[in-house]
Amino acid sequence: MTKIDPRTEIKEFLRSRRARITPERAGLPAYGGNRRVKGLRREEVALLAGVSVDYYVRMERGSLAGTSDGVLDAVASALQLDEAERDHLFHLARQSRAPGGPRRRRPTATVRPPLQQVLDAITDVPAWICNGRYDVLATNHLARALYSPVLTDARRPANTARFVYLDPEAAETFFVDYDRIACDVAAKLRMEAGRNPHDEELITLVGELSTRSELFRQRWASQDVRLHRSGRKRLHHPVVGRLDLDVESMELPADPGLLLTVYTAPAGTAAADGLALLASWAGNPAVSRLPAGSGG
Repeated sequence: MTKIDPRTEIKEFLRSRRARITPERAGLPAYGGNRRVKGLRREEVALLAGVSVDYYVRMERGSLAGTSDGVLDAVASALQLDEAERDHLFHLARQSRAPGGPRRRRPTATVRPPLQQVLDAITDVPAWICNGRYDVLATNHLARALYSPVLTDARRPANTARFVYLDPEAAETFFVDYDRIACDVAAKLRMEAGRNPHDEELITLVGELSTRSELFRQRWASQDVRLHRSGRKRLHHPVVGRLDLDVESMELPADPGLLLTVYTAPAGTAAADGLALLASWAGNPAVSRLPAGSGG
């Protein structure tokens, strides 16, 4: 992949969302029993959004320049977009309005020393900081222990997306819900591409994954997007076994593009006992020396 073209992203995203909505789901009569298109027709989306057919066709051809937020909201409602999809549409619109730019090599963000101090102060649960490309930039000692299978890759910064797609045997062993994780990783990278389509490091990563992983190509082609949010992650650690952990991901306002992720378990559960065992194992000097990335 040599570039991420916002016009192409707009076209493929809108077409994919239109294809999944049936007239019945949209509350429209399905005239004719032999429809040539999957999902809604362009004129049906235009009707639902309250815009002319020509206007919507122009949007779906990749031009969102000059499109008001009100029209974007109307199209999002017509296509029944969820929160992540709506945000993605608005990101694409902002890129469409902005003058075209060359690929930019955004330096791998370094983590400010006070943030590393915050991580180090979190002593009872794993915590780490990554960016939207899934680069692991800084960890505390428990995160180094928890994600030791990911951090064995000699490349720095370590990258969770590469682990998921380019080391699938290890990733399927580590992530209990591997299929869901693979979907989410591609969807979050797609979201990042909408925000930063000229990011050279992101383009390189997507190109590498597309070249080397058929599964990634399939997931990327789906046009699905996801937000970094709270949830549950089920892991099988090579030393302490099964861990069902609650995950909280938080954006860092003072450091745009960085996310702090913390893994916890309710007191008295098997997962809490597993974290205690992990903490004991993390005291091993060999584990504490595992580098997370270039930051910190």
